[in-house]
Amino acid sequence: MPDVTKTDLSKYRLNKAAEMLASADRDLQAEDYASANNRAYYAVFHCMRSVLAMDGEDYKKHSAVISRFSLLYLKTEIFPRDFGRLIANASLIRNRSDYEDFFICSIADTTALVSGAKDFYKSTAMYLRDNRWN
Repeated sequence: MPDVTKTDLSKYRLNKAAEMLASADRDLQAEDYASANNRAYYAVFHCMRSVLAMDGEDYKKHSAVISRFSLLYLKTEIFPRDFGRLIANASLIRNRSDYEDFFICSIADTTALVSGAKDFYKSTAMYLRDNRWN
């Protein structure tokens, strides 16, 4: 395995988040809302992992990633606390879309989730570039 720095890993994960966002956009335009929800959630998830990589932290469980990011970055207001609602909502919608039979998410909620994921990505990318990758 190549020698990978925290910054390399963080950048890789943020790039993965960008790929998920592009996929969420395509799925939304194709009216594949369940897939758009899934990809928007994973964009948010990879953004959180990108930030946590700079702290040398990683977790196998999604709930642990969310919990640790919330503790270190939302409660301390490094990122706006409002992102906590986005993260919780993204996780809930993704789980319901992926695992519940007959769950239908509204077009408005899917559109809002994809938009929120874009905002989270932009905020994460700016934070990392301005504060962590120098």
